[in-house]
Amino acid sequence: MSLITHKKIGLLYETKESIEAGLELRGYEAKSLSSSLGSLEGTKIIIRGGEAFVIGMYIPPYQPANTPKSYDPYRVRRLLLSKKEILKLGSQIEGTGLLIVPVSIYKNRRLKMQIALVRKKNKEDKREAIRARDDKKEMRKVIFGE
Repeated sequence: MSLITHKKIGLLYETKESIEAGLELRGYEAKSLSSSLGSLEGTKIIIRGGEAFVIGMYIPPYQPANTPKSYDPYRVRRLLLSKKEILKLGSQIEGTGLLIVPVSIYKNRRLKMQIALVRKKNKEDKREAIRARDDKKEMRKVIFGE
């Protein structure tokens, strides 16, 4: 069950590989994400010092009155990945033009984030994706009479 998704991932990026990762969160952030509050738009993942971090993810306070005054909804959060996975991702993005972006956050007893190794699409590829989506819609209309 997906709580939050990055809706433009298919339009902006070409996905190469996908991985599941845990998130290091505070209690009120976990409650907020469980209530499907938050956004993955404009987020990216970096690898520094043998650890992976999510930058730019927005998680609003669950109960603004009970959240600490120093709470930053855009704070940098650590991803929970094994050293082997971090080394593999680090070696794949090094000098290749690939990026790591979050795709979705879902709950599987615990909050998990699906991350993907992606390559940015150029304008022509984006137009082609939009054209293919529109063609699919037209075919569906013709076949099913929607």
